[in-house]
Amino acid sequence: MVEINTQAPEFCLQNQESEPVCNTDYKGNWLVLYFYPKDNTPGCTLEARNFTLYEDDFKQLNAKVIGISPDSCDSHKKFAEKHDLTVTLLSDPSHEVLEQFKVWKPKKFMGKEYLGVNRTTYLIDPDGVIRHVWNNVKVQHHIEDVIEKLKETQRGEQGSND
Repeated sequence: MVEINTQAPEFCLQNQESEPVCNTDYKGNWLVLYFYPKDNTPGCTLEARNFTLYEDDFKQLNAKVIGISPDSCDSHKKFAEKHDLTVTLLSDPSHEVLEQFKVWKPKKFMGKEYLGVNRTTYLIDPDGVIRHVWNNVKVQHHIEDVIEKLKETQRGEQGSND
């Protein structure tokens, strides 16, 4: 993983509408950047739906949510439409950003090894600094954990500015 308290790598990828999106577009906002393996799989669907369900909570905390997987823009578009997702989904078929954030890793399934996405979430502050990382994410209650850590981190920053 990319280390806490370091600058997040800069990147630009296409979203589900095939429009370019760069993480630098979000400077001045908190950014919840989550990496997931595949559209329309049970865990990934639950995670994306939960981020959508809590979108207003993130807005109130000046935070934007972006999901990244190796799926195509077209796959993301169908995934978002099928599940009424409102979060931004970015396509990284070349794995360039997945590798920058060190989430493209060897995995095992039924005795076979392959490369895939290690489900990971990064909390990035308004200056582009990584403030927290959740590695090997378990989807159940993850969104609540992210919101709580976001609130806690923001409170800590307000205290240091007094």
